[in-house]
Amino acid sequence: MKTKSIFVCQNCGAQSPRWEGKCASCDSWNSFVEESVVKPKHKRDAVEFNENPVLLSEVDVNDDKRHITGIREFDNVMGGGVVRGGVTLIGGDPGIGKSTLSLQIACRLSAQGLKVLYVSGEESIQQTRMRAQRLTSEKNDSLYIVSQVNLSVILEYIGRMEPDIVIVDSIQVVYHPDIPSSPGSVSQVRECSAFLTHTAKTKGFSLFVVGHVTKEGMIAGPRVLEHIVDTVLYFEGERYSVYRILRATKNRFGSTNEIGVFEMCSSGLEEVANPSEIFLAERPQDTSGSVVVPIMEGTRPFLVEIQGLVCPSGFSAVRQKAQGFDSNRLALLIAVLEKKLGLHLQDKDVFLNVVGGVRVMDPAADLAVVLAVASAFLDKVLSYDTVVLGEVGLSSEVRSVSQVMPRIKEAEKLGFRQCIIPKNNLKNKKDLGVKNIEILPVETVKEALDRLT
Repeated sequence: MKTKSIFVCQNCGAQSPRWEGKCASCDSWNSFVEESVVKPKHKRDAVEFNENPVLLSEVDVNDDKRHITGIREFDNVMGGGVVRGGVTLIGGDPGIGKSTLSLQIACRLSAQGLKVLYVSGEESIQQTRMRAQRLTSEKNDSLYIVSQVNLSVILEYIGRMEPDIVIVDSIQVVYHPDIPSSPGSVSQVRECSAFLTHTAKTKGFSLFVVGHVTKEGMIAGPRVLEHIVDTVLYFEGERYSVYRILRATKNRFGSTNEIGVFEMCSSGLEEVANPSEIFLAERPQDTSGSVVVPIMEGTRPFLVEIQGLVCPSGFSAVRQKAQGFDSNRLALLIAVLEKKLGLHLQDKDVFLNVVGGVRVMDPAADLAVVLAVASAFLDKVLSYDTVVLGEVGLSSEVRSVSQVMPRIKEAEKLGFRQCIIPKNNLKNKKDLGVKNIEILPVETVKEALDRLT
């Protein structure tokens, strides 16, 4: 049989008959790898559905289609539990805790009597057993472990065992013997994911697939990998921080705004029930550049500290660096301070940090960022028991934000006594339902800066 060679971009999956230094589709350099293509003798129909069309009104759907793991942070991110027949992709940096989370999920579900098959392609069964002993003390009589990377053998195990849950760690090491390319290539990842997803949908078991990420922070392999699964979870966290954030970027059965906060301990990942207390535990008192803002992640409010630092620039070009906040948004807010408030920051280096490794995307944090930078520049302090929220416009106006009531109540619960909010959010103070916190409405950034002492 004649063998044909093509070059495939390992970043986006684009194909070329010859090697190219730069991919014309994704602009990545040196990403083309030669792969052999063998035309099959017969048409493969393993990934074709053999079901006949039915009327939508006649489809029987039961509401109880989720497995509750008991890990509340994880269940909230998933939208209430693991959907039967759903396919979930878990991605994250090396060593972030993907395998630990997967094994904890397997142990929790097997403790409920569900049959779980854990396919480890990177560890031996003895190594997996050692990790399981460290993570849980519960009996796992229905948790089966196998070290295998051959997709045909894995599918044979699934067909013979008929498990309720299948976890594949990781998809980059699994290969299909009929595909003449190395494991981890675009062709292998795409085809193996398609076979596993089809099997999960037809047999009705829940599938978890662990995937590595590239240096840009994206799931390694073709983009189609994220399209064919039902849920995409990213595990985030700083390398030297013990806190981890689980975020859903795609969820067909729940919200993509929910996050779960975990702490990496010697016994595995522990849930953080109240992230606000953790992120504010080491907040300094009477220090300029420190502002607290209540942000919303889905339906969940929690408080984070934003720190600003302004110093004279020692270079011809000033630096504006942000950790946990959009750098472009920071530059825009600094321009508002210069143009509308008259703060001379054009020759100053500005640094911003969101404490705890959290990435803030809530527009309600704009006013807190502005006050943190202005506080650091003017060396003035915002009251320690004050929280700030509001979106800042280009004319320095403070715009209203959504879900202001749960934000204020979260601050009140943690002992804060003052809250600076947009004036348009203060329609009726009685409607806010707060008694022990003073509401300070502002209409412009200038009014908010007057609160600095």
